[in-house]
Amino acid sequence: MTENIEEIRNAIRKKYTEVSHSVKGKFKYRTAKEGAMALGYDLSTLGHVPDEIFVSFCGVGNPFSLGPLNEGEVILDVGCGAGFDLIFAHQFVGAAGQVHGIDLTPEMVNKARTNLEKMSVTNGQLCIGSSEKIPFADNTFDVVISNGVLNLSPLKSESFKEIYRVLKPSGRFQFADIVLDKDLPDKIANNLDAWSD
Repeated sequence: MTENIEEIRNAIRKKYTEVSHSVKGKFKYRTAKEGAMALGYDLSTLGHVPDEIFVSFCGVGNPFSLGPLNEGEVILDVGCGAGFDLIFAHQFVGAAGQVHGIDLTPEMVNKARTNLEKMSVTNGQLCIGSSEKIPFADNTFDVVISNGVLNLSPLKSESFKEIYRVLKPSGRFQFADIVLDKDLPDKIANNLDAWSD
């Protein structure tokens, strides 16, 4: 099982390394700026956003539609990708808050770092990490967000335990993801590429 888990993670890293350069043609749904607008992100609230901020956006929903973020809150984005949701969260929590992100793919963390610098977001930390082993202390975050990431985890129950661990007792988990309404055929479930499609 451990070998399969590492194979799955390697396939995900490979795919999202490619996505860190461009999302074009990598998914069967709308992505980039068009995808963000279709998912209900109010981009006008961000002011001017350079187009390159959207190049790697492949979210499947809008975690901000599930409830407000408040000024001064400490946020974690699990699977932060290129940082778009962190940039969006920053406008709500302001300079008094913090926005932190983890991602399994080093190239995505580097891209997020670049994008946050372009948007003058400096109140947070980015690091390489998985949803199954979040590199932050217990009871750290007011809100954990995630967008299209937990479906990629081969150890979903571990991911949820970790998210619960890092949330403050009154914390909130706002996530958007892909779910199944029936089991996948073995041919698809055992296909490494299907884990990141």
